[in-house]
Amino acid sequence: MYYTYVLKSLPDKNFYTGYTNNLKERVKQHNSGFNLSTRFRGPLKLIYYEACLNETDAKQREKYLKSGIGKRFLKQRLKNYLNKIK
Repeated sequence: MYYTYVLKSLPDKNFYTGYTNNLKERVKQHNSGFNLSTRFRGPLKLIYYEACLNETDAKQREKYLKSGIGKRFLKQRLKNYLNKIK
C-alpha cells in the first residue's frame, strides 16, 4: 500500500502534502527534521491520508491535492476539523 498524506504545521498552520509506503515512519521522519521542506515547520500533525494500491496512483493523488482544485477539495473534506481549530 502507498499513502498520500497531509500534515499540518502546528507553528505556522500551513499544510504539507506527500506520499509514502510507510506512513508512520514518514511522519516520524518529518517530525525528526529529516525532510528539508518541513525541518523548521514542526511539530507536524497528520490530518488526512488516503490509501492507494500502487505508487503511481499515490503520486497522482499527491499532485491533485497540491493543485488548486485539490486544495479546495481538502478544505471541503476537512471543513469541520478546520472550523473546530480556528
